[in-house]
Amino acid sequence: MSEQKNIQGNAQFKSGFATLIGRPNVGKSTLMNALIGQKIAITSSRPQTTRNKIQTVYTSGEGQIVFLDTPGIHKAKNKLGNYMVSVAERTMSDVDVILWLVEPTDYIGAGEQHIIEQLKKTRTPVILVINKIDTVKKELILTFIDAYRKQLDFAEIVPVSALKKDGLDTLIGCIMKYLPYGEPFYDEDTVTDQPMRQIVAELIREKALKCLEEEIPHGIAVTIEVMKFRKRIVDIEATIVCERESHKGIIIGKQGSMLKKIGSMARPDIEELVECQVNLKLWVKVKKDWRDSDYLLKNFGYNPKETE
Repeated sequence: MSEQKNIQGNAQFKSGFATLIGRPNVGKSTLMNALIGQKIAITSSRPQTTRNKIQTVYTSGEGQIVFLDTPGIHKAKNKLGNYMVSVAERTMSDVDVILWLVEPTDYIGAGEQHIIEQLKKTRTPVILVINKIDTVKKELILTFIDAYRKQLDFAEIVPVSALKKDGLDTLIGCIMKYLPYGEPFYDEDTVTDQPMRQIVAELIREKALKCLEEEIPHGIAVTIEVMKFRKRIVDIEATIVCERESHKGIIIGKQGSMLKKIGSMARPDIEELVECQVNLKLWVKVKKDWRDSDYLLKNFGYNPKETE
């Protein structure tokens, strides 16, 4: 309590918002989890894992950064895709700093060029974050920096490895430079504004992404039907929603083997989150073409109206 009072009474305290943008699969969620030191956003080797804007909070004696992890900017193929891109592009004008994550390469493709065009329209400071530097030779990093520096006038360029937690302190320091002075938006022990049910649903979806065939994952959603706390146990019933009957059989697996695998992989992460034993039951339902239904998108927590 006294420490929080000191933070709020500190005239030198900074507080503001930073958004993470970039192409799918550049490591935005991995970076955000590493920066706040806790797993909130799900990660996967598959692109377009993050579907909603996820808000997390980093607090130190110097200031508070509210991070917005956004879906990857990509060419949309359905209403869910349009929603994801709108969420990502809209946050650029609502923050104090933009973090643009890119791969460590000097090739700037059409997807990156599209993002550059979006960034040219904003007056918000842009920090270029070259992620995954652990995968390339150190002497090449300057080449990548030079290639991007010619494209846009960046406020800062910071090479990092989110996976190895390399360069994160430097990145935090760079972000703090561009935040206004002011009181924190959240208590110092807050790490996310995500409802517990939503994080649990996302953890289950993450394990499904890791277990299932390639054509299925983007066509699934997870809803929490029951989340009931007893003394030292949480009873959770969740439904994995897919688009086709043929997918339902794959998700369930032979004699329920795939569903059991997803559940056994998700349970330890959920138990770490809720800090007690979890009794998890999974079900599978088919909702045909749910990614193109405004009603079902809203039902599953993606509201297209919010981006209009």
